[in-house]
Amino acid sequence: MADAPTPGVAEVVLGHPRNPIPEASCRFDEVEAPVTIVIFGVTGDLAGRMLMPALAALYAGGNLPKNFAVVGASRTDLNDDSFRERMKQAIETHGSLSPELWEKLAPRLTYRQVHYDDPASFSMLAEYLDGLCESGNLGGNRVFYLAVPPTAYEDIAVNLAKAGLAEETKGYSRLVIEKPFGRDLATAQVLEQALHTRFSEHQIFRIDHYLAKETVQNILMLRFANAIFEPVWNRRYVDYVSIMAAESIGVEHRASYYDHFGVLRDMFQNHMMQLLALCAIEPPSLFEAELVRDEKTKVFRALRPFNEHDLRENLVLGQYASGVAGGERAPAYLDEEGVPGDSTTPTFAAMKVYVDNWRWQGVPFYMVSGKRLPAKRTEIAVQFKPVPYSMFREIFGDHIKANRLTLRIQPDEQVSLTFQAKAPGPMCLRSVTMNFNYYQGYEGPSLSAYAKVFLDCMLGDQTLFWRQDGVELCWKFLAPMLGETDPDRLFLYKAGSWGPQEAGKFLKAHGLTS
Repeated sequence: MADAPTPGVAEVVLGHPRNPIPEASCRFDEVEAPVTIVIFGVTGDLAGRMLMPALAALYAGGNLPKNFAVVGASRTDLNDDSFRERMKQAIETHGSLSPELWEKLAPRLTYRQVHYDDPASFSMLAEYLDGLCESGNLGGNRVFYLAVPPTAYEDIAVNLAKAGLAEETKGYSRLVIEKPFGRDLATAQVLEQALHTRFSEHQIFRIDHYLAKETVQNILMLRFANAIFEPVWNRRYVDYVSIMAAESIGVEHRASYYDHFGVLRDMFQNHMMQLLALCAIEPPSLFEAELVRDEKTKVFRALRPFNEHDLRENLVLGQYASGVAGGERAPAYLDEEGVPGDSTTPTFAAMKVYVDNWRWQGVPFYMVSGKRLPAKRTEIAVQFKPVPYSMFREIFGDHIKANRLTLRIQPDEQVSLTFQAKAPGPMCLRSVTMNFNYYQGYEGPSLSAYAKVFLDCMLGDQTLFWRQDGVELCWKFLAPMLGETDPDRLFLYKAGSWGPQEAGKFLKAHGLTS
């Protein structure tokens, strides 16, 4: 018998002998079923800045079904032509679409004036949608996107149901709502009751657009598709985990909303908690919506509750004073238009939390978010424990800098790993970093966060959306902090700095100084 051929060097080094590494596996989900997308509040900032550019990108990329329609709905008095002109300007300002494609997309955009508290408006909308479905062969599938203030959610849900638009007799009917999901646990439960008396849980898509960001989705892939990370992703090897979402801007035009909510309700109840969950969850048996959300809920249940002592030791709240941001003079929060002069609303928060379970017991999670900080930066850092024993102590001393894995979500999406190596020449130790730029070497299609949201809604995939039990658990965890209004516990920090000096211990965990 002849000897088996010797594997080539490339086959041995790059893959299993006789089985070189294949190309990366991809799953392309296509929406085939016709659909009508109704956007309430279509004349508002969110629709013009995010939603319409996202739909235009999906259309340009061939991600929308052959038969679809977009119906704008708001209280503004417009006709189809004036609505299309508005949307054209929005796409040109915040997105892109060739003139040829716009000419094909424009006829699919129509407008109906709707008063959210008027059942008759919704009856007329239902008649219009039925007629549109017949003339455009659109079937009975509908997505209702509520790009409106949260105070309008209940009215719209109730009136959609009264008009028969919540029923799924001819196709699916899906309700998409933006955060905030209530203002505290009680209001979240009231909203839940209002929605669930008209829509079932499988029909409700609660958006957290952070979850639709590419590098946030990549956290699960990094952890559970690589054997080198998951074995050390636990209390035995991890010293702490830090999560930062820094914003360089102030409240801008959102003062009336922001002063009613503040940083804890605006950022921590949703974005920060979701990032924490993705870092801490156990691996689900399959990458399916309910299984992934089950594991997130377990993390939220395992969060160690805060008592009065914990609040003083592990929570720092701040509010920005005047300063210099981006090379320009920035006003104090209290001087922003629309903010009451005696407001105690926090614009900065730093907290240390613990996940009391087998994997993470004793490992602190630092979470920091604020406005008017020096840079726009969202990142997660996994700080590993130092080596248990240094054989180099007589050369370098007892302290050797620990390894650190950084997941940068914005502005530059990348993963970096810092470790120790010998410097060329004399016996010197230096920290070196391996960087993976998320888009480097990739030329395929990519989706913005809101484009991904639309696509998943049409596919019925709720993996990247909140479930009601998670919403309520997070509100319950934050409840002790929401009542923290003592002016003596609200520390000022200069606009353009990394927050109040009292938060120094938290900021040092991120490699920053106050």
